[in-house]
Amino acid sequence: MKSNTRSMLFTMLATGALTVTTAAFAAPPARGEAPGTYQQELAVCGHNQQDRAACIREAGAARQAAARGGLTSAPDYRANALARCGLQQPADRPACEARVLGSMGNTKASVDGSVMGGGLIRESVTTTMVPVAPAPMEHHPMPMPRPMPMPAPMR
Repeated sequence: MKSNTRSMLFTMLATGALTVTTAAFAAPPARGEAPGTYQQELAVCGHNQQDRAACIREAGAARQAAARGGLTSAPDYRANALARCGLQQPADRPACEARVLGSMGNTKASVDGSVMGGGLIRESVTTTMVPVAPAPMEHHPMPMPRPMPMPAPMR
């Protein structure tokens, strides 16, 4: 009798969990959420370097935040980076802006690395022309004087 009751209880719990899961997937998108965003986020879970359970929790939290209207549009990272360049010394500011904006004028910028790999490294190389100093005038050494002849011995 006990095993029959346990089986029925287990079956009811499994059916309830399946119903809740199906309802969550079938629910209309939350306010402010694009259709299929939650499913797209779940599809990524397990295919990135993040723990699958944490990924699922974050997707659910994002869906709840969207339902409350707490999600906004993506931040403007470029404007944020340029604002940080404004804090640099005036002489260093153009190089900072070149790293953020990419190659400009005589500055070539490159980005290496990845966020998943630990960070992006931005490098800028500025080519400057150094004026050539005029060639020094040729120096003609003065001829060495001949040594004086030895005095003749006295007789």
